[in-house]
Amino acid sequence: MSKNLELAKHLESLHAENLYNSDFYWTWDKTDEEIEAIFTVADALRDLRERNKSTRVFDSGLGISIFRDNSTRTRFSFASACNLLGLTVQDLDEKKSQIAHGETVRETANMVSFMADVIGIRDDMFIGEGHKYQKTFMDAVTEGHAEGILEQKPTLVNLQCDVDHPTQAMADMLHIIHEFGGVENLKGKKIAMTWAYSPSYGKPLSVPQGVIGLMTRFGMDVVLAHPEGYDVMPEVEEIAKKNAAASGGSYKKVATMEEAFQDADIVYPKSWAPFAAMEERTKLYQAGDEAGIKELEKRLLNQNAQHKDWTCSEEMMKLTKDGKALYLHCLPADITGLSCPEGEVENSVFDRYLVPLYKEASYKPYIIAAMILMAKVKDPAAALRAMEEGQARKKF
Repeated sequence: MSKNLELAKHLESLHAENLYNSDFYWTWDKTDEEIEAIFTVADALRDLRERNKSTRVFDSGLGISIFRDNSTRTRFSFASACNLLGLTVQDLDEKKSQIAHGETVRETANMVSFMADVIGIRDDMFIGEGHKYQKTFMDAVTEGHAEGILEQKPTLVNLQCDVDHPTQAMADMLHIIHEFGGVENLKGKKIAMTWAYSPSYGKPLSVPQGVIGLMTRFGMDVVLAHPEGYDVMPEVEEIAKKNAAASGGSYKKVATMEEAFQDADIVYPKSWAPFAAMEERTKLYQAGDEAGIKELEKRLLNQNAQHKDWTCSEEMMKLTKDGKALYLHCLPADITGLSCPEGEVENSVFDRYLVPLYKEASYKPYIIAAMILMAKVKDPAAALRAMEEGQARKKF
């Protein structure tokens, strides 16, 4: 029996039917079995593609991508996922649309969704705004479908907002599962999600929040570390605490990178901006206060510079389990001596983990494709079986 058929059989044992016709805003509003179903389908799709099987479940249709922030990996992962399933991708460039002329979110949502099966949105720049934009957009298409404007309601895939980065966190998690030989081997494993120095300011909180909001569901010992003042959203920390209690793992905060790295099995050193500062920045942008924005940026860069010792160095890595912890990063990293004079990680450390880092990133297209398939196909296990018997992807 092929791996795909084994995974299809396992998928049938999971209670994941509520994913059908649903949206994916963040991981913590999905059940454990729904998360497992997405991992299962992602692995099945990867197996099929590696064996040159076609995975097209759509003969036509659009995947609309809306990136309100810059992106390389997530942008191409979304395009790859849509193409994998048979959808054509159309990117909405807001500068070339009528949005610049005052077109409302409600109008834009309906006008781009006539033949769309999925909408992927990245809006991560401003606290209180990213998730709100995604919700406003999807409320509009839901209404458009109910009123008969749209023949179907496209599903949302959150490609990063101000709260969570679910496609990244789930790609990270699937990488961890494979690196450690299965979910059953993750109980008691220590993962250190730590702040790291960056010579830039304003990096979103959604990656560390996505990590602590998801990894705590697997019985792992999750440690969050950051300098004073670099707090994440308190409501996400509450989710992490509840997840850890339910899974038999643990969640705690520590004040130093050294304590977080000590005997860690996995490390994730990543810069982010303080939650309070991100709130302040949002208000300044809303007020059009350019002088205030420049002053905030200067203040935050000076604040970052006080913590240059928060870097993933060779010495820091020696503190980890047998000195061989799995190093994770969402990329691009600020690499000391390569992309910047001083940054999140030493060049020698980053270079040593280059292959596993690229493998980590390679799971994202399959995670996104699995999210789409589970939302748009009523019997996903039957679809996977049909793919097994279907045509080859490459004809010659």
